[in-house]
Amino acid sequence: MEIILSNASDRPIYEQITSQIKEMIMKGLLKPGEPMPSMRKLARDLHVSVITTQRAYDDLARDGFIVTVPAKGTFVSTQNQDFIREENLRRIEKLLSDAAALGRENGLSLNELKATLEVVYADE
Repeated sequence: MEIILSNASDRPIYEQITSQIKEMIMKGLLKPGEPMPSMRKLARDLHVSVITTQRAYDDLARDGFIVTVPAKGTFVSTQNQDFIREENLRRIEKLLSDAAALGRENGLSLNELKATLEVVYADE
């Protein structure tokens, strides 16, 4: 799991960790049921305090992205798939809205936008 932290960011370190882990889960890079590193290991790997990683894990657990099983470890939640799908749909709608606005600004028709999306979608 690769997390990139920036000391120059206005966002606290724990929020940077939280948002990047959420993004990995929503993109499917971290799968449901997959074990997460322990708070101590993550703190060592990122060169931050355990308190920082604990705060990030607490936020992730509160939001339903991870679950901690006593004496077993912390895992990506398997019960949150509907929420993740809805969150991804919201992100898609935002991106498509931005694309539609840019298309209108440049005089593209709806059919031209659809054709562009079909080409981009097929390339993946």
